Amino acid sequence: MSDENDKKPENDPQLAAKIKDSARQIWLAGLGAYTKAEEDTGKFFERLVQEGEQLENKTRGVVEKQIKTVEDRVGGVRERATGTWDKLETLFDERVSGALRRLGIHRREEIEALEHRIAALETELMRLRGDRDEEE
Repeated sequence: MSDENDKKPENDPQLAAKIKDSARQIWLAGLGAYTKAEEDTGKFFERLVQEGEQLENKTRGVVEKQIKTVEDRVGGVRERATGTWDKLETLFDERVSGALRRLGIHRREEIEALEHRIAALETELMRLRGDRDEEE
């Protein structure tokens, strides 16, 4: 019976040594893989950062072009809108002035011009009266 126990794999000292050796190699391979992964992770991270910077530079240029295009369009629309408002304002002023003229209401400039003429006439009248008083 002892021969049968010796032939069992659990009792084979060489097999146990091989298994122990294999386990140690697996453990060492795991440690090596971990170390390699740690080293590669740093390099991989640096590469990702570099690629990210390149992508950022490319997209920044594209975004700046788009912003410039939008600003130019907004400027054009603003100019057209301002021109349109100026035209509307002029047209409104002309219409209101026409309506006031038809109603017999004079513009400020016309009233100021009349005030200046009246002042000049008053001055001339006072001068003429002064001359007449001196003759008498």
